[in-house]
Formats: sequence, structure tokens, C-alpha cells
Amino acid sequence: MNHQNSLHVVVSVSNDLVSDQRVRKVCQMLSDDGFEITLLGRQMRKSPSMPMRNYRVKRFKLFFETGFLFYAALNFRLFWYLLFCKADIFHSNDLDTLLPNFLAAKIRRKPLIYDTHEYFTGVPEIQQRPNVKKVWQTLESIIFPKLKYVFTVNDSIAELYFQQYGLKPQVLRNVPDANHFEKTKTRTILGMPEEKFILILQGNGINIHRGAEEAVMALQYLDHAVLYIIGSGDALPELLRLTEYYQLQDKIKFVGRLPYDEMMQFTANADLGLTLDKDNNINYKLSLPNKIFDYLLAGIPIMASNLPEVARVIHETQDGVIIKQVNENEIAKAVNNLMHNKDEFMRLKKHALEHAQSYTWANESKAMQMLYKEIRENASHI
Repeated sequence: MNHQNSLHVVVSVSNDLVSDQRVRKVCQMLSDDGFEITLLGRQMRKSPSMPMRNYRVKRFKLFFETGFLFYAALNFRLFWYLLFCKADIFHSNDLDTLLPNFLAAKIRRKPLIYDTHEYFTGVPEIQQRPNVKKVWQTLESIIFPKLKYVFTVNDSIAELYFQQYGLKPQVLRNVPDANHFEKTKTRTILGMPEEKFILILQGNGINIHRGAEEAVMALQYLDHAVLYIIGSGDALPELLRLTEYYQLQDKIKFVGRLPYDEMMQFTANADLGLTLDKDNNINYKLSLPNKIFDYLLAGIPIMASNLPEVARVIHETQDGVIIKQVNENEIAKAVNNLMHNKDEFMRLKKHALEHAQSYTWANESKAMQMLYKEIRENASHI
């Protein structure tokens, strides 16, 4: 596409870009709509190589990879880059990139679009660190009310921001690109057992307090099931320890982090997708994990914890079961019920297949497309 006269959008995010499907979809959508894109992220020492994109990608190499010094270094680098780069629109993802984008947009008098992927000040990592939490809360309270264009991932978080700041973000759920997936591999090709009932827990947020530990322990009580854990997160060392302690090496398969398309081949060959976040902090309580929509796209039933946004989708689609409590006994009981009640399982499978195309990025992203169209039209009149 000829970008000679198109507006230049600079998109910022704090991760290494490789597995961030929401950012990839937004950038591809804008590129397809004729915008010139530069995507900014970071490159860590263990980051995979960056897949080819049809827009410019720049990853900052920072000396620090975690903690206060990382965020300080990232914000410093971002600010100076944004201050002098070619840009017509700034697009900030999450609170940890908002300050440099806000300052650069103010100084350069450019539009700023803010996309908050979670209730950032509610993440569990900072709940026991009051000074760190106070810094983020102060930063958000100063900037958020001054923003004009804000998106977030579900209605519950949008309502929470509205109650807090009087500004209600538009909702853009992180649904998959239905045109971006096709099942091309079988269990045999992937080395998955043909005769087992396969559970899958996927994603880049396999962290503590999200039900993975209980899922592993539930396999003690499931004779004909295998659990595949695909992705990364801070719970993995404990999951490996539990697997060894309970001698479940034949029942738990750790695949590691995979590119999205490769991960989805495993998902499409599973029988049941797990999403087991606990209601132990506001961010998890109001979450709507991406994996919900990945399981739907793959056409497999879902087993979920009883969180409001997740329950809403499962009630709409009728393709899953909701457990009342996240513990190994409840998980094992629900899985055993599906394994031994073929009629119920096939009913859920039927609904899953029927709703595989119900939540599509093409429909979900229209609000953001319209906003960018409006900004472009206004710019053309200046």
C-alpha cells in the first residue's frame, strides 16, 4: 500500500511484541486501512525473534528488564523517541506507556488514543507493594481524566473507570481474528495422544492464583485425561514441582511458549479449554481472558471459574461449564462428568462449533476503526 500521504501512527507497548495478539490485530487493522504504522516495544535477552510484519517494528534494548529501573528506562527511551519521531497519532497500550505518550502528544499537539488492556492498578503484582501501587494510581489519576479517546477490554472494567474518573472507555474485547486461523494439524502430527481426553490451559499469563496449580493437582483424580499447558508465566516453576511431587509426568505436558498459530493447533485438537482465574483481586475478578475466545474459535467447550465477564460469555454461547470453586476436587468432578456423560459433552461441543465465528475481530474493532477514520477526516480539513 502506498503510505506517501497517509497518517503515521506510533503504537507503544511495554512487552516484546511477539505474542501480543491484541496489538498485532490493531496494527494490522490500521495498516489495512491505509495508516502508516510504527510499533514500539522492547527486546529482552530471552525474547524470541520477531515475526515479519508488514509495518515498521522497533524494539528497545534496555539494561534493566524488571522493576522500577526498567519502567524508568522504558519511559525515558519512549519519551525521547516519541518527541522527535515522525508521528501524526500516538497510540498507548496500558498505563506503563501512558506518561511518555501523554507528554509527547501534549508537546506536539497530536491526538492520543489510550488502550488499557486490564485494570492496571488492580494487578496482583503490586497489591502488596503500596508505594509502587501509589505511584501508578497517582499517575493514572492525573492523566486519565484528561484523555479524550480511551478503549478497554470489557464492560466491567469500563464501568469501573467511569465510576472512578467519570470517563467511560469504549469496549474492544480481545476476540481473535477469525480469518487468521485454520486447523491444519492432527493429534498424531502434534504428538498428542489419540485416545485421551485432552485438557488445555494456554496463554502468556499462566501466573499464580489463576487456577493452574489446582488444575495440575486435579489430574490425580482423572484416569483418562491429559493436561497440556502452553505458554509462560510465573506459576510454571510451581507447576513443574507439583507435577513431579504427585508423579503426574505422564498426565501433564508442558509445551512452552509458542507463536499464536502453532499454539492454536494444539488448542483445536483438545477436548476442553480451561480458564480458572480466581476472584482474589479486582483485576482477575473483572477479567475476560483472551483464551475464552481462542477456545471458541477452536470450537472446543470451556470450563471456567465463576467470574462475571467470563460467565456472561458462557451463558451467551451455552458452550461450557462454570465451577463454583477453583479447587482440584471441583475441577476433577466437572471433568469426570464431561468424560462420562457423552451427551452433555457433545451438546457443549455443538454449541462451541456453532459459536466459533460469533466473536470476530472484524465486528469488534469497528468502534476503533470509526475513531481513526474520524481523526483522519479531521486532519484532512486542517
